[in-house]
Amino acid sequence: SMGIFPTIGIAVVIWLLLGLYSVGPDEVGVVQRFGEYNRVVGSGLNYHFPYPIETVQTPKVTEVKRIEIGFRTIGKNQYRTIEQESLMLTGDENIVNIDFSVFWVIKDAGKFLFQIQDPEGTVKAAAETAMREVIAKSDIQPILTEGRAKIELETQDIIQAILDEYQSGIQITQV
Repeated sequence: SMGIFPTIGIAVVIWLLLGLYSVGPDEVGVVQRFGEYNRVVGSGLNYHFPYPIETVQTPKVTEVKRIEIGFRTIGKNQYRTIEQESLMLTGDENIVNIDFSVFWVIKDAGKFLFQIQDPEGTVKAAAETAMREVIAKSDIQPILTEGRAKIELETQDIIQAILDEYQSGIQITQV
């Protein structure tokens, strides 16, 4: 007669099969074991011990994300200024209105998922801090003319330094 054991056996096999998962070409799989960060896997078909032992998240790591500072896009070629973000004081005590965008990608998915609570907010805060710092030691003339590229690069370096300090797993690609 069919006992309870074959039924348990079938249930275990089904449970084990639940551990198969696929990671897209633009993603990485980040596996947690009992809630702790365990490993990162590349794209393709992968296996993890099913819930509750292991869980997987698959963030898109090739996607470039963008954050707007000093303005928001509200439609095609329509923007709204956010003055508390965009007004900054220059080194020679002029006020400038600076709108800029920051582009970023996930560099280290493990850190990205587990070290910072609010990635967007973190990038935004770091970017605003960095730009204010750079503008505060610049005079107005270069800001308005040939100094833009230098400001962009300096700002990018400072943002990256802040994000690395937070172990954010984020790479700034452009300011």
